[in-house]
Amino acid sequence: MKNLRNALLLKQLYQLKQLGYKYSNISTAPPKKEPLDIKEIRDITILKEEALVCNLCDLSKNRKNVMFGEGNFNAEIMFISDNINFTQESSNNLFSGRSGELLSNMIEKVLLIPKSKIYFTNLVKCRPYNNKKITSIEAHTCLFYLKKEIELIRPRIVVTLGIDAYNYLTGESAKLENIRGKSQTRDNYIIVPTFHLNHLLREPSAKRFAFEDMKLIKSLMD
Repeated sequence: MKNLRNALLLKQLYQLKQLGYKYSNISTAPPKKEPLDIKEIRDITILKEEALVCNLCDLSKNRKNVMFGEGNFNAEIMFISDNINFTQESSNNLFSGRSGELLSNMIEKVLLIPKSKIYFTNLVKCRPYNNKKITSIEAHTCLFYLKKEIELIRPRIVVTLGIDAYNYLTGESAKLENIRGKSQTRDNYIIVPTFHLNHLLREPSAKRFAFEDMKLIKSLMD
C-alpha cells in the first residue's frame, strides 16, 4: 500500500512539473552566514572571527584551535612565525612553551619592552597534522589573512622568524644566511628576517646572531 501511495504521489508530481511547477528543497537548517570579503574588512576583531570559522584548506580538518595573532593591535613591531606547535595549540596561547618563553625573553631583555607592546602571529592559523611541514597550498591559502593583519595592525617593523615566513610573505626564494642581519623597506614597513625560534632551541650557538638581530631591531625603534 505504501508503495502504491508513493507511486501515485510521484505521478502527481510529474503532472505538476509538466504544468510548469518547479521543485525546491526545503531545509530546516538556519541559513549559513555569507563569508565576508576579506579585502573589505576594516576591523582586526572581525578578521579574527572570519579566521575562526575558516575551512579553506585541509589544515582546518584536524585543528583543535584556530591560532589567530595576539598582542597589541597598535603594535609598532609584529613578529611572524610560520606555523603553530602542539603546545601553543593545546594551551591556545602563542607565547606558551619553550619557544614562547624564548621570544618573551628576546622582547623584554633585548628590546627592553613588555611583550604586551608587540603583536605576534603566524603564517598559517591552524597546526599542521602531526606537525608536518606546511605545504605551499596551505601557506598561500592563509597568506591573505596574514597580509590583512599587517594592513590593519600597521606595524613599523615586521620581524620574520625563519625563512618560510619571510619567503611566503615577500614572494622570494631567499636563503636566511643571505638576508639576516640587515633590514629592508617593504611597502609601508621595515622587515627584519631572523632565525626560527625552534632553530634557536636546537642550536643554542645561533642565539648570539639572533641577539645581533634584536639589537638591529632596537636601533630601528629608537
